[in-house]
Amino acid sequence: MMKKLGFGCMRLPLLDANDQTSVDMEQMNRMVDTFLERGFTYFDTALPYHAYHSELFVREALVKRHPRESFKLATKLPPRMLKTEQDQQSIFDEQLEKCGVDFFDYYLLHNLGVSSYAQAKKFSCFDFVLRKKQDGLIRQLGMSFHDTPELLEEILARHHQELDFVQLQINYIDWENPGIQSRRCYEIARKYGLPVIVMEPCKGGSLAIVPDKAAALMRSHNPTASIPSWAIRYAASLEGVLMVLSGMSTLEQVLDNTAYMADFTPLNAEEHAIIRQAVDIINADTAVACTNCRYCVEHCPSDIPIPDYFALYNSSRRATSSNNSSQYVYYLNMAAKHGKASDCIACRACEDVCPQHLEVSEYMKDVSKVFDNGPGLPSDRPGKA
Repeated sequence: MMKKLGFGCMRLPLLDANDQTSVDMEQMNRMVDTFLERGFTYFDTALPYHAYHSELFVREALVKRHPRESFKLATKLPPRMLKTEQDQQSIFDEQLEKCGVDFFDYYLLHNLGVSSYAQAKKFSCFDFVLRKKQDGLIRQLGMSFHDTPELLEEILARHHQELDFVQLQINYIDWENPGIQSRRCYEIARKYGLPVIVMEPCKGGSLAIVPDKAAALMRSHNPTASIPSWAIRYAASLEGVLMVLSGMSTLEQVLDNTAYMADFTPLNAEEHAIIRQAVDIINADTAVACTNCRYCVEHCPSDIPIPDYFALYNSSRRATSSNNSSQYVYYLNMAAKHGKASDCIACRACEDVCPQHLEVSEYMKDVSKVFDNGPGLPSDRPGKA
């Protein structure tokens, strides 16, 4: 039996926060080594992560430095990127080469939603990955999903016998969220008897730093437990959960996560009650539920760093008048190199790829009201046409 914690390779340590390809390989090597030394084996990556470089970083830190039998590797085929049915073969071959492996332990159809599922049907993606499994190039076959329970029901009714697992966004803040509906998606997966791999247990890090009142509740129960541990243990406590992925960015996060997940203990009734109280506090405190997945960024014609602006906006909403000015400074620096919030043309290209189904163009109006009238914001961006 594998330990229930997986190493998500979507948020690797960076030397330059503005460059997704500037991964700190020295720190990543230590993180991978520590993860394996503590008995954990599952690594999850995907073609688009880290500006299409994550699989290469995984090869360097993991595959080249450790025996193949010592780890399980997962990556994903993105139907949204396909232009022809033949593209699947070229992408799969590229992934084998980039990862430096002869087969994938786990392989997923990536981020199935309305448009990507249409692509998957158009190009017979399920048939393609099944052939790869029959050929021994895939050991376990699954799909990751970011859409409505109704669509999940439609897909699984047709394909559940072909799948070995489903990867779902599950965390305590999204369990009853009407936009995400984690509970209903989880129940549908279980209805079809499919094991669940959990992604976004900390919702892109937002459940690692919770409002002070929620943090106080958690610490009063267990002063030594980290705030993220509550979120990961919550997901891991669900029946049928095979693995919980954590997108770890520092060695400290690896040490913390592997410490409490080494001998995993499910949440008890009192801890579940604390979580329910924390949900009410967090919901009252969060303006935009962005997870910083950054799928939206490459689709923005105005070059707006959408997740970064949302993070600043959320911080500004929580800030007191004495410390809010720092948010303006960060915004000024970003707006000097990228599009301002007011540059949004409401094309909604970002909304089509947002796993959280956020009304980005509407939220961007709120961000603009807060920051674009701030002191000293330039009307033109140097170096931008």
